[in-house]
Amino acid sequence: MASLLRWTLQDPDIPAAAKDPANWPESMRAEWGDDAGVAAAAHHRKQLVEALARCREALDEFGPDVVVVWGDDQYENFREEVIPPFCVLAYGDVEVDPFEVMRDRGSPNAWGLADDTRITLHGVPEQARRLADRLIDLGFDIAYSYQHRLNAPFPHAITNTQLFLDYPHAGRNFPYPLIPITVNCYGQHAIARRGGLARFAEIAQEQPDPVGPSPKRCFELGKAVAQAFSDTDLRVALIASSSWSHAFLTDKTWHIVPDTEADLRLYELFKAGDWERWNQTTTADIVDSGQHEMLNWFCLTGAVAEAGLRLEWSDLILTDVFNSNKCFAVFKEEIPQ
Repeated sequence: MASLLRWTLQDPDIPAAAKDPANWPESMRAEWGDDAGVAAAAHHRKQLVEALARCREALDEFGPDVVVVWGDDQYENFREEVIPPFCVLAYGDVEVDPFEVMRDRGSPNAWGLADDTRITLHGVPEQARRLADRLIDLGFDIAYSYQHRLNAPFPHAITNTQLFLDYPHAGRNFPYPLIPITVNCYGQHAIARRGGLARFAEIAQEQPDPVGPSPKRCFELGKAVAQAFSDTDLRVALIASSSWSHAFLTDKTWHIVPDTEADLRLYELFKAGDWERWNQTTTADIVDSGQHEMLNWFCLTGAVAEAGLRLEWSDLILTDVFNSNKCFAVFKEEIPQ
């Protein structure tokens, strides 16, 4: 789980002082330990799995007809030909390789399953098409896709939703159909860094892409999605699929640690439902703090605000070594007394 940090520490353009554990905060040195994070990874994973189980329990209790998932496309479905700000994936059932991204980085999967393991993501194309149609009716121009890119990884933010929410079965026993909405979270880094890792020498030479949608625009999309389903009798679950700040996206921390201070600031607004101040976050703020993928959460909170959902439970699991801070939350509909 610390492989990204180990890779980062090999970057010759990061100052030696920043890479020296002797200069790290005490919490980071403790997490790194004398085994490069191996022991701490077990505890971190346990926290994540327990939080995921709580989310799955809430999902099963609700029993949705469909699950809308906002997830970033990381140079997977969308590349140089077109980068839509938002896209509804109106797919039927799709077989995907859930471990492709990890395997390409040389990491074994946590379940010890064969490399050729496949899982099926269930789709509801007729409802996805209707959603795209309704969003356009509501004045929100939206892209849509009927077929994913061949010979390329399926957007792992979508795959991981099923993989992690069905953790004991590695995504093979997830009964709910998905309507994925991809978000161009990587914006100016979507093509420049191919939605992924970059050495600082490469960053110095990169030509940034146009910015992605703003946090406020993502919030507005979430509101429109809630409105689009408001005249149906469907039971709709809403999921934001991503961690918060990512170390490998945070240039100001030399890609070594996530921007925990920025995450904690937004987490307090998130818990309080202070959407006015939440929406004062700018694109520049997001990029500066490596919070690119949090745009998915801005979409979610827009839907939460529009539907008047209440926060029942949340947790923000922090780390210095394992690349990103992870937020979990369960919102529910207010039940009239």
